[in-house]
Amino acid sequence: MKIKFSAAFRKKLSHQIHFIAKDKPTAARNFKNNLFQEIKKIPDSPYSYRKSIFFENDQIRDLIFKGYIITFRINTNDAVIEVFGFYKYEDP
Repeated sequence: MKIKFSAAFRKKLSHQIHFIAKDKPTAARNFKNNLFQEIKKIPDSPYSYRKSIFFENDQIRDLIFKGYIITFRINTNDAVIEVFGFYKYEDP
């Protein structure tokens, strides 16, 4: 399966990377590299990730990474994983 990233995901991630880099540029690079390493694992077993808490759809899943929720859609017809959500988990 191929992985595609939505413009919204790229924008939110970029904003967070710039925020982290203000204090710790190395930490920002490591965060980004480690996140993409985890995302690259999704096609191996996409249904092993939890069903998204944001959607009532079995094709939409959440990857949890260092307190962030990365939401993706599994499109088996096109053999594509679309990564579109990037949220920081916060207690109500």
